[in-house]
Amino acid sequence: MSPLHKGEAGPGRPHAVNPFFGEADPVADMTEAPPTERLGEQPLPPATAYQLVHDELMLDGNSRLNLATFVTTWMEPQAGVLMAECRDKNMIDKDEYPRTAELERRCVAMLGELWHAPEAVGCSTTGSSEACMLAGMALKRRWAARTPGYPATARPNLVMGANVQVCWEKFCTFWEVEARLVPMEGDRFHLDPQAAVELCDENTIGVVAVLGSTFDGSYEPVAALCSALDEWRERTGLDVPVHVDGASGGMVAPFLDPDLVWDFRLPRVASINTSGHKYGLVYPGVGWALWRDASCLPEELVFRVNYLGGDMPTFALNFSRPGAQVVAQYYTFLRLGREGYRAVQQAARSVATSLADRIGAMDDFRLLTRGDELPVFAFTTAPGVTAFDVFDVSRRLRERGWLVPAYTFPANREDLSVLRVVCRNGFSSDLAELFLGDLESLLPELRAQDGPLRRGASGQRGATGFHH
Repeated sequence: MSPLHKGEAGPGRPHAVNPFFGEADPVADMTEAPPTERLGEQPLPPATAYQLVHDELMLDGNSRLNLATFVTTWMEPQAGVLMAECRDKNMIDKDEYPRTAELERRCVAMLGELWHAPEAVGCSTTGSSEACMLAGMALKRRWAARTPGYPATARPNLVMGANVQVCWEKFCTFWEVEARLVPMEGDRFHLDPQAAVELCDENTIGVVAVLGSTFDGSYEPVAALCSALDEWRERTGLDVPVHVDGASGGMVAPFLDPDLVWDFRLPRVASINTSGHKYGLVYPGVGWALWRDASCLPEELVFRVNYLGGDMPTFALNFSRPGAQVVAQYYTFLRLGREGYRAVQQAARSVATSLADRIGAMDDFRLLTRGDELPVFAFTTAPGVTAFDVFDVSRRLRERGWLVPAYTFPANREDLSVLRVVCRNGFSSDLAELFLGDLESLLPELRAQDGPLRRGASGQRGATGFHH
């Protein structure tokens, strides 16, 4: 039998070995800790390196008890296996991994159908922040194309509520766009359509509507905003597109609020983003950006790379990233379907509304929202409560393992400080009962305080490290 590989051979020829296969001496320097601020001189045994990292991470909080994050903290074991099988695949290298690229295309098509896009085009991203940046770039480029004399004679602006996620402030700073913020007023904690229109002019690249505010979980009135902009176009001739930041609500409303018109059914909606790793039910980080059709995504923003072996179009702020999260998104779409997503999101909303009602029934608290839009609700202390504030509650809950953020609202309502609870898949009614029991058990001690914890030297509350 002839050998499969021909070449130099013999007992004296050394084999090439991956250096990772070698083992460091497991006995040497058993009592000396490795350096943490510089590279060590010698390798460690893999078991030792693992144990050192594993033990340090034990000091992290329990992600399942993190009621601050919108990000998915639980997936099925089968999804974890798929992600492990795909963690070495580079999403940008579509010529080498054509099936992963096909799954991305199918996800875009599924989202386009879910959001009623006439002819959706889109892409995966590392999360909603990148997706928002891409959508903002498209809005600015379309505005520049129809604005004579730009950039010498005009400065673009973007209109949005003061409650937008910080990624929109980043976009305006990075891409030199003026941020025009609609402030909160009274008990209105998000964008007002008429107030938004009043901030628009010939240099407005678009208006951002948030389907599910991170501050209180409420939906912004997208249809009313589009109607107000339609009327404004009739008066002025200026046509301003809308982008819907559906980071969370884009994967909730289609299943729980099917009659709510907020998506591409509204002709003025040019683009939508969502976070696959929030209520899309995938581990971080994957997001999606979709445009209603090719005319809304300027062709000059799409790059084609051929040095990976093909001529593949790409629209992204980064380059290399794993394909595992995209595969996991496709798995979840297949696994759940419409009815499965409806059941999961309804379970989260039911937990949120039940928990909100029971907290609202306590004399110590006042509800701002009830969890009946996003499965998220915000509450504050009742008017007569003077012994403690929301920052004290957040601090004491953290002692029990619960992370519940306390923070002040934006401009015009900075006087209002709240706690916010995010109910995700995996935060069951049983866990909600445990949370409620812990909250109730803390109240006697909080009521016995002389007053709220004072501010630190920095002027910030010392009770919570949360930043919106």
